[in-house]
Amino acid sequence: MPSLTHCQQASEQSPLLGNNSQVANHENTEGNSNTRKATKWSRISDIGIFVWALVATTAVIVLAVWTQHNQQTSKHDSRATKRNLIFMISDGMGPASLSLTRSYRQYVEGLPEGDTLTLDKHFWGSSRTRSSSSLVTDSAAGATAFSCGKKSYNGAISMLPDYQPCCSVMEAAKRAGYATGLVVTSDITDATPACFASHVMIRQLQDDIALQEVGEGPLGRSVDVMFGGGRCHFMPNSTSRSCRLDDMDIVSLAKEKYGWTYADSRKAFDALDGGNNANLPLLGLFADTDIPFELDRKGVNDVYPSLSEMANTAVRALERATAKSDKGFFLMIEGSRIDHAGHINDPAAQVREVLEYDGTFKTVLRFIDSTTTETVLVATSDHETGGLATAIQEPDHLPVYNWYPQVLANASTSCEKLAATLQGHVSNKAYSMSYQQLKSWINNELIVPGLGISDATDEELSLLAEKPEASANTFAAIISLRAHIGWSTHGHTAVDVNVYSSGGPETDNIRGNIENTDIGKFLSHYLNVDVDEITKDLRKQMSTNKYLFGAEKQDKMSSWGFDKYHSLKDL
Repeated sequence: MPSLTHCQQASEQSPLLGNNSQVANHENTEGNSNTRKATKWSRISDIGIFVWALVATTAVIVLAVWTQHNQQTSKHDSRATKRNLIFMISDGMGPASLSLTRSYRQYVEGLPEGDTLTLDKHFWGSSRTRSSSSLVTDSAAGATAFSCGKKSYNGAISMLPDYQPCCSVMEAAKRAGYATGLVVTSDITDATPACFASHVMIRQLQDDIALQEVGEGPLGRSVDVMFGGGRCHFMPNSTSRSCRLDDMDIVSLAKEKYGWTYADSRKAFDALDGGNNANLPLLGLFADTDIPFELDRKGVNDVYPSLSEMANTAVRALERATAKSDKGFFLMIEGSRIDHAGHINDPAAQVREVLEYDGTFKTVLRFIDSTTTETVLVATSDHETGGLATAIQEPDHLPVYNWYPQVLANASTSCEKLAATLQGHVSNKAYSMSYQQLKSWINNELIVPGLGISDATDEELSLLAEKPEASANTFAAIISLRAHIGWSTHGHTAVDVNVYSSGGPETDNIRGNIENTDIGKFLSHYLNVDVDEITKDLRKQMSTNKYLFGAEKQDKMSSWGFDKYHSLKDL
């Protein structure tokens, strides 16, 4: 046994066994045979394991693909048939406007540095804004990207670079059975709202836009609620406050032909009882042109409703209107006048506009929390306006690493209103002030109480007295300088703008850095409507120039510079 054990041990270690060679050879032969058998079975086993692993892996892959497909299919099949979509646009608001407003709010309310706006808590990504004709878009091309999901030229109202119309998501939603609404603080015929309910080649055709918005368009009426300003485009030019070029009474047309109910005052708005007493379609025009800046509106709250009030009333009215429907609603809300403050370079007006927009965003979130219908909120800007910077380096001075929100807090009146007051004063027939008296009046009656600034220079006062027609920009420069806020332009910029969302089904599709057209595509996808299909019908209906130009408007378009837009679109 010891020798066998020795041979066994040796055979495991070496074929050279010395005097035990025969035993070793026998054992080695038997061992080799066993080894060959073991190797054969090992290979068979390996092949079996490989085949099993291959089958298992294939099965896992197939199962994963099937599961993903099933989830997607189930998600599509089980997606809520009734859903609401609220789309908010902060016209002209870039990232710097958020920084400005956040710091301002912290200052005036004594909040800690970590306190943020409601918008900040729902930051989703950023959007690129170029149009088809320029790296710097205007509101018309920006809104066309949202409404149609396609790029177009600056000035286009849901028209494409080939001058063919594109169906808007609102028109498609209305045709699919959704209730729809537009809420703005600008003229309701301005570029952004116009792109959701009308089609014209150039944005200045606001008379025709008004007609289409109430229902006199190629696809009929596509809006159920409209709140905003711009009453002058709905009144015949025989009336004193009209800005129409013709004598058409659009309000009467809307009521008599298309069944609109009409509200044109704060009293009439309040009678809507927050939407509980609203009969659709509902047209609310609360100002002849734009609703005043929030900075000024608060002083005449009994005359004009705020953006948040209009939005809340519209949301509740649309919710009531769809209570027994298997479709929800689509509502576009625009903080229009953020843009206007940027054009003037008025930081005090803009910061209040952004605060009101942030409050409106919060109002919509409260609605989402209270409703039992699946509802998603998406918000973004069409572009940035003004090239705002929360710092400025004065000529011949070293940089100051600071800006001063207290200067904005001291302002009680917008530069727009101050300018209108000055221009009204100097044009008054009873005006009889000397040049020095005028400068003193500007300082004591406008700058000190309106801007809260007591150190206006003689040069600044002289500029206001000599050029009252340009005084809005001068007032804005005076307050911006003292707040150490800089601006690069009175126009738009190409900076990327922020995207916000409440979150919810499919909103991950617009996370990160996206094109503005991706927003438009999301809107139609979420509502499950096909804008391209309805575009075919739209183009048939618009085969004449009736909706493109309106009656006898070609000369007027030329005077507005349509030829310039025509040439720019191909750049």
